[in-house]
Amino acid sequence: MFNALVVNKDAESGKTNASVQSINVSDLPDGDVLIDVEFSTVNYKDGLCIGPGGGLVRNYPHVPGIDFAGTVAESSDDRYKAGDRVVLTGWRVGEVHWGGYAQKARVKADWLVPLPDGLTTRQAMAVGTAGFTAMLAVMALENQGMVKGEKPVLVTGAAGGVGSVATAILANLGYNVAAVTGRAEASEYLTSLGATQIVPREELNETTKRPLESENWAGCVDAVGGDMLARVLGQMCYGASVAAVGLAGGAGLPATVIPFLLRGVNLLGIDSVMQPYDNRLAAWQRIASDLPMDKLEAMINPATLSDLPSLGSDILKGQVRGRVVVDVNA
Repeated sequence: MFNALVVNKDAESGKTNASVQSINVSDLPDGDVLIDVEFSTVNYKDGLCIGPGGGLVRNYPHVPGIDFAGTVAESSDDRYKAGDRVVLTGWRVGEVHWGGYAQKARVKADWLVPLPDGLTTRQAMAVGTAGFTAMLAVMALENQGMVKGEKPVLVTGAAGGVGSVATAILANLGYNVAAVTGRAEASEYLTSLGATQIVPREELNETTKRPLESENWAGCVDAVGGDMLARVLGQMCYGASVAAVGLAGGAGLPATVIPFLLRGVNLLGIDSVMQPYDNRLAAWQRIASDLPMDKLEAMINPATLSDLPSLGSDILKGQVRGRVVVDVNA
């Protein structure tokens, strides 16, 4: 028996409830590798899965947690053996397949990545899906030719999970980082991560009829989308790129084609769910080498399985700063 956060749905009311329960290994879904989970995180999708509406979950009972890190207990795949440290993000784990909010998980070997040297399982989940996505965004911007210079790289939603890690990575790589936040109290936190400029969210939420404005940003990691993304597109430098990773501001894009036609702006969509193995491995290796561990530690908010129902609600309200790391064995 082991502990897990289990979400059930009432057939009559349609409401869901989440509680910590003891379950058997035989209850786990099929897979090639059985893992002793050590840490997971809290992401926006987790909030949707835990919440009263059920969100992304289709089958109950369900164990949420869209990422986790731990140690292989058993494996029928030659690529992994007992004792190997592994990390998993994506593949709809925690949405369709049972996820990381449990002391054990069973998954397909193809979904795993060996944990790079230099990263502990706790640190890997301080990075988590959000940080993994942030690194994919930075790599995409670099592949498009983003260079260090006087103009800063903009990070929207900078106090959140993706934004925090993106800010720390970019600053550590030597980029001038402008961090966008709607919370004045987050300024000191973002400065500690390496941001050289704090941009109040209201400045980018103001409406304008101008499709092009001053060339302000050499690149952008956008974790918000919606109206803010439309405004940012008109402020990009010629030939610069925006790596869009989130929809917190909505899926609509009330923009014109003018930034793309007259300034050659590139809009890059970043999807962390089904990345090829080589991309996942390269991103985790870059995280191990390019993310300063002292700044990573500053982002961590510890939690346990019993904390998750309330944390799921908090993240949907935008009340979670940095990275919530869940110790599933605490």
